[in-house]
Amino acid sequence: MMADHSQGAHGAHAEDHPTWSTYWKVALILTIITAVEVSAYYIPAWENSWIYVPSMLIMSSVKFVIVVAYYMHLKYDHKLFRALFTGPFIVASLTLIGLLFLFSKLVLRLGSLS
Repeated sequence: MMADHSQGAHGAHAEDHPTWSTYWKVALILTIITAVEVSAYYIPAWENSWIYVPSMLIMSSVKFVIVVAYYMHLKYDHKLFRALFTGPFIVASLTLIGLLFLFSKLVLRLGSLS
């Protein structure tokens, strides 16, 4: 009876983790995003446009979230661990964005002030 209980608990826990099917799909998504990032560098119209840096930051962020969620198993961890990771990550991201504005690497144009 006790063996059945522990086996059932283990079986329920095993269902929470991704299968090989999930891993290859995630790898394919990461490969596609990386290919788009690399190709963006070789497209002069994209590289010289104002959308280049934000698009690269967004694609890199999406890849980061996917890697953390699936390969580091954060998606399957307890909510406390997610909060302990996500909270400081948000603070660090906002700090980085603030520094980009401060050092004029990210400019918000609101119109002519003259």
